[in-house]
Amino acid sequence: MLQPASGRVWIWFSVMLALSLSIMPLPHQFEPFRPDWLAMALIYWALALPHRANVGTAWVAGLLLDVLLGSTLGVRAMAMAISTYLAAFQFQKIRNFSLWQQAFIIGLLSLVGKLTIFWAEHLFGRASLNLAYFWSTLSTMLIWPWVFLVLRKVRRRFNIK
Repeated sequence: MLQPASGRVWIWFSVMLALSLSIMPLPHQFEPFRPDWLAMALIYWALALPHRANVGTAWVAGLLLDVLLGSTLGVRAMAMAISTYLAAFQFQKIRNFSLWQQAFIIGLLSLVGKLTIFWAEHLFGRASLNLAYFWSTLSTMLIWPWVFLVLRKVRRRFNIK
């Protein structure tokens, strides 16, 4: 009986850690390269345990990120939900790819999230397109293999099912 609850605790702990990393201050010159920590954590759990972490989890986590960043409520929630849905929809295929192929897919999903955020912010008249906005997609791709390995180790260590 204790096992299912502890699995949720570890999933939400990793999401909260990703939220913390998403708002952590960085030097101004490194800000465009900030990886999409929350998207990586949500996509990992959607690929590994689609019955535990899904679009609803992504929506709630995205709303928390909107509140933490003080942005338009629902914009990042929608972006996280769309990216997570696309990953969960093809989770069986993506799981069979090599780690570097997965990194490319995660980069594409991050780009979809960035474009969704830009589109939604543009509707409210708050967005201007700057190519530096998309550098985080590259850093997300490069960091994915390590995030994947760490979260897989957590999942196996604590037997999260």
